[in-house]
Amino acid sequence: MSVHPMTAPFGLDLGALMRSRRGARRPKMTQEALAGVLGYSKSWVCRVEGGQIVPQIETLLHIAAVLDIPPDELINAAHPPERERVRDKERPGFVAPATATVTTGDVEGQQEDEVRRRGFLNGAIGIGAAVVTGTPAAAADRPAADPGTWLEKALFAPSSTGPVPLGQLERALRQAREDFRRARYDTLGAELPVLLAAADATRQELIGHTGEQACELAAYAYSLAGELAVKQRSEVVWVASDRALAAARASGQPAPLGEATRMLSVAMRHAGRHRQAVDLLMQTGRQLVDDPTSQARAVRAAMLLTCAYTAAHYGDRTAALDMVDEAQEIGARIHYGPSLKKVTIQATREQCETFRLGVFNKLGVPDEGVAVVSRVNPGNFPTAERRARFHTDAARMWHQLGNHERTFASLRAIEREAPEEVRRPSVKALTADLLYSSTNLPGMREFAARTGVHG
Repeated sequence: MSVHPMTAPFGLDLGALMRSRRGARRPKMTQEALAGVLGYSKSWVCRVEGGQIVPQIETLLHIAAVLDIPPDELINAAHPPERERVRDKERPGFVAPATATVTTGDVEGQQEDEVRRRGFLNGAIGIGAAVVTGTPAAAADRPAADPGTWLEKALFAPSSTGPVPLGQLERALRQAREDFRRARYDTLGAELPVLLAAADATRQELIGHTGEQACELAAYAYSLAGELAVKQRSEVVWVASDRALAAARASGQPAPLGEATRMLSVAMRHAGRHRQAVDLLMQTGRQLVDDPTSQARAVRAAMLLTCAYTAAHYGDRTAALDMVDEAQEIGARIHYGPSLKKVTIQATREQCETFRLGVFNKLGVPDEGVAVVSRVNPGNFPTAERRARFHTDAARMWHQLGNHERTFASLRAIEREAPEEVRRPSVKALTADLLYSSTNLPGMREFAARTGVHG
């Protein structure tokens, strides 16, 4: 069973912290094994631990998940506060995490990252306008790439797509949202470049009320891109949420603004800015208090749930649980019909209980989550993505409790509900931990190989 100390010794640098956590595992995780989980070479891990390379933030978050290191602790080790204070002075007011750099001029590691990135972008070229035209291409006709690749394509190399009728854009967004709900992330990623390009072209073409409607659709489309970025632990969540906010403000509607703000808060949380994320959510949530529409109340409830989970990151149990209760009270008075499908998180009893479970996990009291798991029927969740989220939180709970058999059972439940969910970095980290544990779990190696984790 792994040993996970709560904090690293004072002054521990990135390499020492990684070596310490690898060595704390039983059996010890080798550099080669870590490289296999991360998708890099053993020599790359060796150079990182030797202080020759500082990985990108996205990769640091992946390392943190695999080695069970608090993300802010690992990022602080990679970017010592002294260096960050100088950087902050040079760029006042900058919120998003800075892109990591190679610290010693080791060009080989940098070239390796660039080769991977070029391969991603080249694979994305040539996507058709299937999502907008309504003539989807067969999967075999699509270039091979993962959802993170499509996100980069969508945000940094947009397709050449002209404006489309609002009804057509709304149908495309509805289809993309349905793919997210069904956890079809590869399909969603392939749709996003054209969807976002069409949304931008349409809102730039229209003025007045129709222009505001187009901005609202664009805001939801970029928020959906942010959701996919979160699934992939991708830094582009900052870009997606920023564009969602810009479009939401232009729409003049509070609901898309609340959804975009929620995405930005998730990006802030992943960067370790927990209190700032809570402040942002609370400030925006207050603007929705007096809005009586079901859409505004649904968005506010979703923001409260995200806020609760974020507050648990810095140990505020009372505030976190109070916010879950408040969200559940709001949700009990809402009918989540088709008009509210634009809100990703719905404050139903089951979804609120999932967030309560997540709060207990983050507070380090997983034993309190056992009762939550026992009273939730996964079949009551409306989508495959939400069912997979529940099983993921259950797996984290059983993992913290040291019950490897039930952790593995929950992981297999994720795979049954949404096969693409088990390939997410955070879920793969759980799989890797079980794979390297001393417990003999029949079928574990086959499951790990099937989900992209190799021993």
